[in-house]
Amino acid sequence: MAPLEMMPQPTWTSRVMGHVTAEAARETGLASGTPVITGAADAAAEAAVELAAEKAGGANAYASLSRLASKSVPGSRGVIVLPYFSGEHTPLNDPAARGVIFGLSLGHTRADVYRAVLESVGYSIRHNIKALRAEDCRASRILAVGGGTRNLAWMQIVSDIAGIEQVVPARQIGASYGDAFLAGIGVGLFSGTADAQRWVRPGATIRPNEKNRAVYDAGYRLYRELYEQTKDSMKKSGAIAQM
Repeated sequence: MAPLEMMPQPTWTSRVMGHVTAEAARETGLASGTPVITGAADAAAEAAVELAAEKAGGANAYASLSRLASKSVPGSRGVIVLPYFSGEHTPLNDPAARGVIFGLSLGHTRADVYRAVLESVGYSIRHNIKALRAEDCRASRILAVGGGTRNLAWMQIVSDIAGIEQVVPARQIGASYGDAFLAGIGVGLFSGTADAQRWVRPGATIRPNEKNRAVYDAGYRLYRELYEQTKDSMKKSGAIAQM
């Protein structure tokens, strides 16, 4: 882990940190002097085999995955996934955290494991929401963006687990759209995020299904317990990987 003095200072995402140099302009084709803002991190995108099948003339990949999740049940028949495959940031702040698939038996199916992965994202979002509430920051809804919003089963799972409404914007371009807004705020085209929001129109709204609350409350408790019970073993696993 790098010493703190080697890390850059955190700044607001819309802050102008510098300008494109003449050398960078020659390398990229950008205009020299163009403002450069801090910006924000993008989420990692991940492909499944269904995308390859779709390209070969098969069914829509997201529809196929939604159907796969529906072949299992809420709670994934007891399978719990800790999605810490590259460590975990907020709220654990544990780079040594590792992924776990817990509760497997010979009776489980691919659908159970897949649904458990989707549910793990819902549990993670619920964990983050609870951490925000502990800091007296309360979210009444989530604005959901990205490729995952095409998987309606996943969207419903997240709302059911987190107990929160999700709004999907009618138009989604991706992280570049948000970065463009941040740049606009940074150079004064917008007065702030509230001004930029007038360009975003709500589309679908997903609300929690209360009938799934009991099973997901139990699943969330187990999700949290598993990390606490295995975090020391996760460090040992990481040490072995470095041998």
